Amino acid sequence: MTVLINGTVDVKAEDRAAALAAAAALIPDTRAQKGCNHYAWCADPTSDTRIYVYENWASSEDLSAHLSGPYFAQMLGVLGQFGVLDTAISKFKISVEEPVFDPQGNPRGDFFTA
Repeated sequence: MTVLINGTVDVKAEDRAAALAAAAALIPDTRAQKGCNHYAWCADPTSDTRIYVYENWASSEDLSAHLSGPYFAQMLGVLGQFGVLDTAISKFKISVEEPVFDPQGNPRGDFFTA
C-alpha cells in the first residue's frame, strides 16, 4: 500500500528561498531511505510564502521509520529556524494506482484498469 504525503508549509516571504535551500541539503538522504519513492519540497509560483510538500512512501512502516528518524528531526529543526506561519499536511493511503492516460493516450478521471 502506497502512502502519500501532500500539503503546504508557509514561511515569511523573505525567508522562503533560504528555507528551501536549507531543506534541500536534507532531501537526498531522505530519498535514499527505504521505501521513499518520491520526496520534494517546492516553492508555489503563485505565492511568496508557500512551500508544497510531496512525499510517496512504499508503506506506512517506511513512513513511520522516516518520521522517527534523524532526517525528519533535522527538517523540523531547519524549518524552526525560519518561523513557520502555517502548515496543512495530510497523509493518504492509496489502494489503487494507475496512469492518468489510457492506452489510447486519453486523459481520464475515472479508474479504468481495476
